[in-house]
Amino acid sequence: MPDQNPEQFVAWFRSVAPYFHSFRGRTFVIAFGGEVVAEGKLARLAHDLNLLHSAGIRVVVVHGSRPQVEAQLASRGAKPRYRQGLRITDPVALECVKEAVGLLRVEIDALLSQGLPNTPMAGAAINTVSGNFITAQPLGVVEGVDFQYTGVVRKIDAQAIEGCLAAGNIVIVSPVGYSPTGEVFNLASEDVAVATAMALQADKLVYLTDAAVQDAKGRLLPELSAQEAEALLGRGAHLTEDTRLYLAHAVEAVRAGVDRAHVVSHNVDGSLLLELFTHAGSGSMITADKLERLRPATIEDVGGILQLIEPLEADGTLVRRSRELLEREIDRFVLIEHDKLVVGCAALYPFPRNRAGELACLAVRPEHRDRGHGEKLMLAIEEKARAAGMKKLFVLTTRAMHWFVERGFVEARVADLPDERKALYNLQRRSKVLAKRL
Repeated sequence: MPDQNPEQFVAWFRSVAPYFHSFRGRTFVIAFGGEVVAEGKLARLAHDLNLLHSAGIRVVVVHGSRPQVEAQLASRGAKPRYRQGLRITDPVALECVKEAVGLLRVEIDALLSQGLPNTPMAGAAINTVSGNFITAQPLGVVEGVDFQYTGVVRKIDAQAIEGCLAAGNIVIVSPVGYSPTGEVFNLASEDVAVATAMALQADKLVYLTDAAVQDAKGRLLPELSAQEAEALLGRGAHLTEDTRLYLAHAVEAVRAGVDRAHVVSHNVDGSLLLELFTHAGSGSMITADKLERLRPATIEDVGGILQLIEPLEADGTLVRRSRELLEREIDRFVLIEHDKLVVGCAALYPFPRNRAGELACLAVRPEHRDRGHGEKLMLAIEEKARAAGMKKLFVLTTRAMHWFVERGFVEARVADLPDERKALYNLQRRSKVLAKRL
């Protein structure tokens, strides 16, 4: 493609650069069932995991083993037994679990160790690490059924995993746990993924499933709050069994503090990369039910906005605004609130004759910075300006020039300002003028 359409390639490459910067040093837990291996999809997934690792992302892989255990049972002439969706792991089944997990670890290690020229793995030199990271305990007897060697996660050794990640390794976590007395327990991989992501305070948990999360009409649902996902599970008979399972665990993860969970179909080649590195994505992102929302400001918000901007006015970052002025201009403001506290604001001042607007008074509380609030406010102002028919947005800043340049603004001159705004320009502040076409 680069040779055929270099301009398109350059534009694409530039468009993904912000994701690389944002994700570097972050911890992602990638979970998939044994079906990915059984269906021959692991080789391509290994290439994508290599790319994540090469981008500086700390990768933890959690794999399942159900079809492999079924095959081992069949080879022994034994039948699988389930209750409430969980395997009853008797001594024969436990031996099959050990065999299947061991073979899977070797296969995953082998595919992530590729380094052949002319492949995505060329020069990768990835080290993988696995170990006894999980302390488990027996599930026990549930409704009269003894699950025997089926266990539940008791503790994840996050410190050990962190040490492996800090050394530049990809960590492989298998669905088996160990008791302090040396017993081995079979675990559900989706539970292991949630527990691992929680213990590591992972930035993302990604489940690869057999079908995307869709509505009843077959339309992809790219974003869901935990509450929306739970409602979908309540009525979503159209979802596959695996997708329902993973979506429920994605909700559990974000409820427990994992920042983002994603449910992505493994039937789409490169779906993991599309979900993580494109705006449209390829699957569904699940977020917690947050008390945060972006909305227009009202007269009741004047006090909160004043409290937010006064420190910035005091140090000269913002121009002073009186309560009376804010009350008159409150309809120009949008804000982000968290639990009814104003944590960020921005305003749009229109100049209709020039079909332009000024982005002003962009401020975010210090403890809420680095959460993308500033960018959300900027985008809200841009949307508001476009809706009003404006073709250009400008901003005057003394300390945040680079932040705006990184988001598409370019340096302009005072002479480029609308006449009404030019007349109000404060020569003592010597603010930089930046502009952006909408």
